[in-house]
Amino acid sequence: MARLFEKATGLFALWTVLGVGWAWAVPPHFTWVAQGQVLGQPLISVLLGVIMLGMGLTLTLEDFARVLAMPRAVLAGVVLQFTIMPLAGVALAMASGLETGLAVGLILVACCPGGTASNVVAYLARANVALSVTMTMCSTVVAIVLTPLLTGWLAGVFIQIDRWALFQQMVAVVLVPVVLGLALGRLLPGLTRRIAVVSPLVSVAVVVLIVGGIVANSKDLIEAHAGVLVLAVFGLHATGFALGWLAPRLLGFGVAEQRTISIEVGMQNSGLGASLASAPSFASQFADPMQAALAPVPSAISSVYHVVIGSILAGLWARSSKDSSNVG
Repeated sequence: MARLFEKATGLFALWTVLGVGWAWAVPPHFTWVAQGQVLGQPLISVLLGVIMLGMGLTLTLEDFARVLAMPRAVLAGVVLQFTIMPLAGVALAMASGLETGLAVGLILVACCPGGTASNVVAYLARANVALSVTMTMCSTVVAIVLTPLLTGWLAGVFIQIDRWALFQQMVAVVLVPVVLGLALGRLLPGLTRRIAVVSPLVSVAVVVLIVGGIVANSKDLIEAHAGVLVLAVFGLHATGFALGWLAPRLLGFGVAEQRTISIEVGMQNSGLGASLASAPSFASQFADPMQAALAPVPSAISSVYHVVIGSILAGLWARSSKDSSNVG
């Protein structure tokens, strides 16, 4: 059964594309996700908390110790994550002439940490999975402070960002669920191990729901801005994967580390970007409600791009590794 769940999780790119296609074809099947609330909180934020809880359940204190075992690679990866993507995001937003809401949304997702789906891609690409998990964990923790700061600084060109409100949102949807998951893992290890078998697949399903909800709720807006926005989001991830591979190569890292850092830099936590952009406190910063409605759209498109590009690279790299081993 565990093997079946693992195989299903490995097809996350397929599930994302199918989910987005379904939401596009029949929007009412997904709009409830974007419009729903739970105890006064946006349903998307609650769902993201479920993903972060699942991430926390898979972590142990030993995972944090791995940072000490590979400090140079982790540091390089996290620094590249929060330099390449944010700078690429603001550069593409300005060069593309995106409307305010789209520009801010693109910068926001560019300032988010690496996505948990990157760990699956690293496994499929025969990269360094331990480094991938450690980088995701570190970038997520660091993002609690850096995402509000970088978004406020870079997106401040377009609107005034309330960094404190964004920080509070990061604490609520990232820090608290991860810490709770980590605590449950320590207190109830047996139950946690059983849950951890299915939690990655549940996370994939929840991401598909979040992205599908945003796509369905914003279909008209996406159609109206598809051309330049699609190119800008593609440019963001292409830059992340390319420079995320080139920089470690220039720094002298091995092939596995180059692939891992490329994947971690190129794949963003688009669900987090969508959740933050959809929050009422974030939307209230826009003078025009139409621009506020545009802000989550780049994250929705990002979620499709990064898993598709990541999956293609994983296939190419895995085949390359297999060919190399056959030659050897």
